[in-house]
Amino acid sequence: MASLHDDISEMHLLLGIIHNVDVGLVVLDREHRIKIWNHFMWNHSGINPSTLTDRNLFESFPELPEQWLKKKLDTVFLLNNRSFSSWQQRPYIMKFNSYNPITGRSETMYQNMTIFPLMGVSGQTEYVCLMIYDATDAAMDEQALEAANSELDRLGRTDGLTGLLNRRAWEECLHNEYKRFARSRQNATLVMFDIDHFKKVNDTYGHQAGDEVIRQVARQLQESKREVDIGGRYGGEEFCVILLDTDSQGGELFAERLRKAVAALTFDWEGQKFQCTISLGISQLTPEQPAPGTWLEQADKALYQSKEGGRNRTTIYLD
Repeated sequence: MASLHDDISEMHLLLGIIHNVDVGLVVLDREHRIKIWNHFMWNHSGINPSTLTDRNLFESFPELPEQWLKKKLDTVFLLNNRSFSSWQQRPYIMKFNSYNPITGRSETMYQNMTIFPLMGVSGQTEYVCLMIYDATDAAMDEQALEAANSELDRLGRTDGLTGLLNRRAWEECLHNEYKRFARSRQNATLVMFDIDHFKKVNDTYGHQAGDEVIRQVARQLQESKREVDIGGRYGGEEFCVILLDTDSQGGELFAERLRKAVAALTFDWEGQKFQCTISLGISQLTPEQPAPGTWLEQADKALYQSKEGGRNRTTIYLD
């Protein structure tokens, strides 16, 4: 009699643990019928365990990833080994609200899951238990860290005044495009330009006015280039852009469009109005250029010819 009483007490204790543990517990038989649906699952799904007992899991929850989850369950039954799933692989198994959907960082609960076999009285695996853990805080922390690292990387590659790539990042792209050309022989053209008589702008109107000129010229560059083209601020008032799948004639069309757009700008600084122009140099990438630095030097030489020729003009580099 005492033994029966002890067994009942132990069963009552185990049921208390199952239903009050802060982890989702779902026990299924081989036909995927629900045998246990603990209070964690009840609280987050809003479905009373009594209405789910002996019902098929996938018929009760058609939104579950049935093919994926069945494969995991069948593997546990077959191999008698545990199986796992993390939120990185699949953000959630069952779509529950997070504990704090209003004040929290996520409306949906991210979940990790462990599936392990349970032996019946026959000594064979007759059931499996799904343990579903709330991983929302860990997921949010990791995503926040990734976002912070991504932002730090962006800031390290971006010119703070213009939002264009900074010199280091742009030169990295220059080397990459040079290597790409060596493999594909797809056209690429480099345009370098700077703002004419920029020192005079700073001396006459001040460095803040000069910064505004640089910002507006950079904006014109962003608006003129395609999304695939690679623009950067090379330093001071000097800019550069790599035009992908573009030959020197296409580069000249781009350069002239940009030159005219900048020349049409009117700057109004503390009641004083003025205008600026740019000079541009173009170099198309060819197999004869031995290094990316040569490509850059040729565009710079063409830019120098534009400035020597009177400024506010475009020059294509010719051997």
